[in-house]
Amino acid sequence: MKLIVANLFRVTALVVLLILLFRTEWLSFLLVPLTSNNAPAVYAQNSLPALAAAHLYLVAISIAGSAVLAILGGIFVTRKSGEDFLPLSRAIANAGQTFPPVAVLALAVPATGFGAGPTLIALFLYGLLPIFENTVSGLRQVSPSVLDAADGMGMNATQRLFRVELPLALPLILEGLKVATVINIGTATIGSTVAAKGLGEVIIAGLISDNTAFILQGGLIVGLMAVLIYDAMGLIESTITRRMGLRAA
Repeated sequence: MKLIVANLFRVTALVVLLILLFRTEWLSFLLVPLTSNNAPAVYAQNSLPALAAAHLYLVAISIAGSAVLAILGGIFVTRKSGEDFLPLSRAIANAGQTFPPVAVLALAVPATGFGAGPTLIALFLYGLLPIFENTVSGLRQVSPSVLDAADGMGMNATQRLFRVELPLALPLILEGLKVATVINIGTATIGSTVAAKGLGEVIIAGLISDNTAFILQGGLIVGLMAVLIYDAMGLIESTITRRMGLRAA
């Protein structure tokens, strides 16, 4: 029963998202009451699918960069040679979350100009913390007895890391990636304030023109994308960990 409900929710959310992206006019009867002074109910200044694709592109690039640095950092500080750098690394990762993205954009614009550059920097910083912390937690939770067994089998440090530690830490690392991705899907909307292409353009257009219909369209598309992508990443995580024998079938 739970599986049926979950699949029904997924299908419904996907159908609504596709309608919002490709056939928003079908929902105009719901959006018109949210407008005033005969303002348009459907955002048509730019292609919504193109804005969604640009939005996801920013998220994908920033998450890829965050993942590389955060996972490498997590590995480094869990080795004996890097233990002393854990507090500093954690402070840097935390700074990315505590520093307001608007401030990051304001500081980055003079250096990189308007467009995708400042947004990528802000999203990159925002994605570091959950991936870094989950990598550290995942590697630290590996049982000492398992590590001793790996050493007893004659594995060197590199073999032990790639054959034992990272596979066992994988579920937590993937969870960090999921959380960071959802955070960045929502945060990426602010990139439109510095001329980055994305769905924030729809929301900002609604705010400027006092058009609630535009705000609702942009917000719903971003929210549905975040929910569906998080769910899809969860299914991928379950499949990978099950095949690796880290989770019961």
